[in-house]
Amino acid sequence: MKLSVLCSAAGVSPATKDPVDDVTVTGFAIDNRKVAPGTIFGAFRGARFNGEDFIPAAIQAGAVAIVAHPDAVVEGALHFADPEPRRLFARLAAPFFAPVPETLVAVTGTNGKTSTVELTRQLWRMGGHRAASIGTLGVTTSDETVSTGLTTPDIATFLANLAGLAREGVTHVAYEASSHGLSQFRIEGPQVAAGAFTNLSRDHLDYHATMDEYFAAKMRLFDEVVAEGGTAVVWADDAWSDKAMEHARLRGLRLFTVGEKGADIRLVGRTPSGLGQKLEIEHAGRARIIDLPLIGAYQAANALVAAGLVLATGGDVDATFDAMKRLVTVRGRIERAAITPAGAPVYVDYAHTPDALEAAMAALRPHVSGRLIVVFGAGGDRDQGKRPEMGRVADEGADLAIVTDDNPRGEDPAAIRAMVLAGMGPAAREVGDRRKAIGLAVAEAGAGDIVLIAGKGHEQGQIIGSGDNVRVLPFDDVTVAREMAGSLGR
Repeated sequence: MKLSVLCSAAGVSPATKDPVDDVTVTGFAIDNRKVAPGTIFGAFRGARFNGEDFIPAAIQAGAVAIVAHPDAVVEGALHFADPEPRRLFARLAAPFFAPVPETLVAVTGTNGKTSTVELTRQLWRMGGHRAASIGTLGVTTSDETVSTGLTTPDIATFLANLAGLAREGVTHVAYEASSHGLSQFRIEGPQVAAGAFTNLSRDHLDYHATMDEYFAAKMRLFDEVVAEGGTAVVWADDAWSDKAMEHARLRGLRLFTVGEKGADIRLVGRTPSGLGQKLEIEHAGRARIIDLPLIGAYQAANALVAAGLVLATGGDVDATFDAMKRLVTVRGRIERAAITPAGAPVYVDYAHTPDALEAAMAALRPHVSGRLIVVFGAGGDRDQGKRPEMGRVADEGADLAIVTDDNPRGEDPAAIRAMVLAGMGPAAREVGDRRKAIGLAVAEAGAGDIVLIAGKGHEQGQIIGSGDNVRVLPFDDVTVAREMAGSLGR
């Protein structure tokens, strides 16, 4: 695409006085090692690296333009300047990667984003659409899953993924909008028909200074990202829901609320069953019964928000609610990994915040006739304040809690465990080696017991160290649980 055409489509012009040369733009990059002749390079100031340091290298590699802060030094290429260069970079990149799938929705909140976007994809697929989801699990279609490595990938990767999906015939995409992704303008550009808010609880306060700042980052979805005239789907039963609804109203978005307090999909009742739950709901004045094959109140919330997104984007009402009966568990979200020889099921869940851990235990508790055994830890180089709170939640909700290592990253694993144990009583056990901790829980479980392994969910590795010394050791909770359960049968 010619640079002049791109500028016209984006409605921007360079800050330099030179006229825009009609050069051909070949791509966008925020990593100077990915710059090729014709690339537009985004030089952003970050917590660990300053992209402006790499401007000379990017120009030498062939960058034709640099998007950076107004006071950045740019010599030898056009300078697109803005106090928020990430936002400007996204505006420029969006026309380059067009077209994208015609129907886009985004989901924000502390917990439930991954499940909600994937369940939305499943409902769309069962409604006859070519659909995909993008987020923590990667890019998921009915054919394949490709890892991106981030809940919300960088803007160039995100837009390239959307364009690639469109070329493959995908028409509907649901994606996760993390607070990091929203605050760093990683999901700008394309028209978003609807956005959803699931809930808000303590997380990422190593990045956001306060809960209010954390919430404000989430609300960029309603304030700026969802298109004019779009829809805000809100889980109405969270403590922050009223504030989220107010953001949607002030923006003039159509409001679609879900939950016990929901006006559009009202949850009247919920009854746990063998491997799922029966939901009683009301929509448009009609009562319905849905046999949802997912366990737990929070899975019901995710599924209903997903249904709300589908209905908000034109989905057929009867077909959507009928399809909820055929939803399947999302990888690492209350995923049954194994059954021990004693008959105790072992579940794996991604819960890594106090609220998520509490919700996962609450989901399993109705199915426990013996003990609920929980294995969990906390990640290193992340919000330290939530660690004792996670310990308290596990201590109160589990019959046996085993504290182990999660992803220690650059911190001392023993110090992390100590912070978690500070919120617990003397009955808690400490087993640093995660494999041994899982083995202990599986061996302890008898008839009527349930084991929950929390914190890593779908992850395939354990992160040790940081910076140049980082290592990712192969580790899959599901695989380890199966191995441990299998060894007891020999």
